[in-house]
Amino acid sequence: MSRQIQARRLEGVDKNIWVEFVNLAAKYKTVNLGQGFPDFSPPPFVKEAFVRAVSGEQPMLNQYTHAFGHPPLVKILAQFYGKLLRQDLDPLSNVLVTVGAYEALFCTFQALVDEGDEVIIIEPFFDCYEPMVKMAGGTAVFIPLRPKAAGNGGSSFSGNWQLDPLELEGKVTARTKAIMVNTPNNPLGKVFKREELKIISDLCVKHNLFCFSDEVYEWLVYDGNEHVRIASLPGMWNRTITIGSAGKSFSATGWKVGWALGPDHLLKHLRTVHQNAVYHCATAAQEAVSYMFQRELKCYGTPDSYFVQLPQELQQKRDRLARCLTEVGMEPIIPEGSYFMMADISRFKTKVPPSDDADEPYDYTFVTWMMKNKHLAAIPVSAFYSTPHRKSCEHFIRFCFVKENPTLEAAEEILRRWSHQQPSDPHTD
Repeated sequence: MSRQIQARRLEGVDKNIWVEFVNLAAKYKTVNLGQGFPDFSPPPFVKEAFVRAVSGEQPMLNQYTHAFGHPPLVKILAQFYGKLLRQDLDPLSNVLVTVGAYEALFCTFQALVDEGDEVIIIEPFFDCYEPMVKMAGGTAVFIPLRPKAAGNGGSSFSGNWQLDPLELEGKVTARTKAIMVNTPNNPLGKVFKREELKIISDLCVKHNLFCFSDEVYEWLVYDGNEHVRIASLPGMWNRTITIGSAGKSFSATGWKVGWALGPDHLLKHLRTVHQNAVYHCATAAQEAVSYMFQRELKCYGTPDSYFVQLPQELQQKRDRLARCLTEVGMEPIIPEGSYFMMADISRFKTKVPPSDDADEPYDYTFVTWMMKNKHLAAIPVSAFYSTPHRKSCEHFIRFCFVKENPTLEAAEEILRRWSHQQPSDPHTD
């Protein structure tokens, strides 16, 4: 009698957009506006912090540290975020350091979602949320953000995409355990306004729900918009897990240092998953991040703060890419925050051969063809939707604009050359 090799929890979650498209980007030597990482160096103080941490002056930085977070790091995180959340955070019970925000998300779902539980996920969503809910034995329930009227000058803005409050409450059942929030949102770049978050928080309080808040792009907010932390709203601290990322905050994504903040009665269960999964994060990286946060605490809100400088720099890159996409016939959705910009390709006239797979969304076909034939990488937005809803958004693709200027220039050249070839000979490079 044969035995199934694969654990049932892996059924339906084996495919991953990043594995597939990262391989394609490398194979076709693309200009990569697909993956969400900066291709420029982090600021000097970040590199200096890492050099200091591994310089050998403190030999124990090469050894294990506290399993739930290096003491200097959890101390400064508690101090820094305590001010922002208006809470007196205990470094040992209210902060958990993880291997990137990804592990913080995994620990959250594994610790707090059980078989039969439902988690409401707002679409579009970062693609790991659904498989992580499934692997925990839960069921993902989806509610879409829908675009309202276009903004000034005919352009669309991420803030025009909104939830229907009655539809949201209609998703709550006796099995609902939590609502998943991502602000600024990936891939849309929407920054949820205080009044929008209050609708969610009131629902959590009314129905005794948890909130899992992915805030890895918290410092990347543009045009004077405000990042509001839902855990700071009335009644929310005791029911919210807030997830952050040093990689996104300091432009050093490869360091893989993240954290979860929350009340001890929730965080203690994440600690149980963490200690039985990875146990421990790299000591030297945590030490370096602690130096960086100490610096940011001293200059918080001033022109010297990296958290002030970075969004100013990235807003210029965002605007540059938006202009180019508009010029070539795509319609960008101007993001209020994050690394990313969605673009509507409905009116970008080009002859992309149909896929052999009739069920494949058009954006998958378009992006795959674009990578092979134009050597420009993006990500299909349907990857950020549940399977039943993917066809409804197959005319959008996602670009990452957090790239150095030569990368953006190369992408612009590809797009302009391509647009001038339409529609007679789309295969000519």
